[in-house]
Amino acid sequence: MKTVAFFDAKPYDVASFKKFADEDINVRFFENKLNSDTVSIAACCDGVCAFVNDTIDKGVIDALSNYGVGVIAMRCAGYNNVDLKSAQGRVKVLRVPAYSPYAIAEHTMGMILTLNRKLHKAYIRTRDHNFSLEGLTGFDLNGKTVGIIGTGKIGRCFADVCKGFNMNVLGYDPYENDEFCGEYVTLGELLIKSDIISLHCPLTKDNKHIICGETLSKMKNGVYIINTSRGQLVDTSALIDGIKSGKVGAAGLDVYEEEASLFFEDKSEEVIRDDKLSTLISMPNVIVTSHQAFLTREALDGIAKTTMENFKAYFNGEELKNEVVAN
Repeated sequence: MKTVAFFDAKPYDVASFKKFADEDINVRFFENKLNSDTVSIAACCDGVCAFVNDTIDKGVIDALSNYGVGVIAMRCAGYNNVDLKSAQGRVKVLRVPAYSPYAIAEHTMGMILTLNRKLHKAYIRTRDHNFSLEGLTGFDLNGKTVGIIGTGKIGRCFADVCKGFNMNVLGYDPYENDEFCGEYVTLGELLIKSDIISLHCPLTKDNKHIICGETLSKMKNGVYIINTSRGQLVDTSALIDGIKSGKVGAAGLDVYEEEASLFFEDKSEEVIRDDKLSTLISMPNVIVTSHQAFLTREALDGIAKTTMENFKAYFNGEELKNEVVAN
C-alpha cells in the first residue's frame, strides 16, 4: 500500500477525500502546512498532497527527493508556490486543472453584487433595527462593461454569468479562446473601458502586479477591482492608494499577497500585524474573503476525485494527464 501525506488538512478536506478513498492508498492527514519545518512528516511516505499556501521551494523539493517521495499532488489549479525547476526529473508535480469554475465565477459575482448594493452594510443595519436606506445606493449592472483578465475555464464561466446580467464583456488573454462569449481587446483598452475589472489568470513571472499604480492610472474613476485568482496579481500598496484617492470605487479580494500565514486559520483572538491587510479590512468599500471562492460541495468533490485519480495514475505507472513541468 502506498502512503500519502496530506498537508494543511481541514475538516472539509478530510470529509471530501474520504468519499473518494482508494484501498491501495493510505492518506494520512496533517494540519501542518508543507514547508521546510514540516517536510520531515513525509519521510516515510510515497507522495504528498499540498495546497495553495504551502511552501514548496528548492529546500522542500530536495528533502522530498531524499526521502524517496516521487510525487506532489496539488489539490488546486495553481502551482506558483512550487519550484518546478528543482522538481524537474526528481519529483512529479500534478494538479487539478478544473473542478468547478462555477464556484469561483459565482463567488466573484457575489462580491460584485454585495459591494455594489451594499448588502453587507444593509445586513448589519437591519439587525440593529436601522431601516434607513441612506448610503446604500448602487448602480445597475445592466449595460455596464466588465473587463475579464484571463479567459480560461473560470474566466469564461464568469463571462457567461455577466452576460446574464446584460453586461458588456471584454476580455484580455495572451491565449484567446473561441468559447469566450465576450470581445477580446488589448490590456490597455480593457483598462480604459471597464467599469469592473475581474482577475481570473494564473500567477506568472510576467503578470505579477498586473494591477499596479501604472495600470490603475489608466482605469476609469470609481472602477471596481475583483481578485479571486492569486494575491500577487495586485500590488496591495497601489490598490490602497487607489481606494484612498477614489480612483478605485470598491475592491473585492478573495486572495491577498501575504495570505500564506493568515488565510484558512482562525486569528480572531490575535492582533493582525499586517498593516496593509488591516487597512483593507477597515475600508467600507472593500470586502475580503479568505480564499473561499472555490469552497462548494461540488468543487471539493471534484478536487478530491481528480487528486486521487492523479495519485493512482502515478502509482500505477499510467499517463500523467495533469502533470506540470518547468518551462
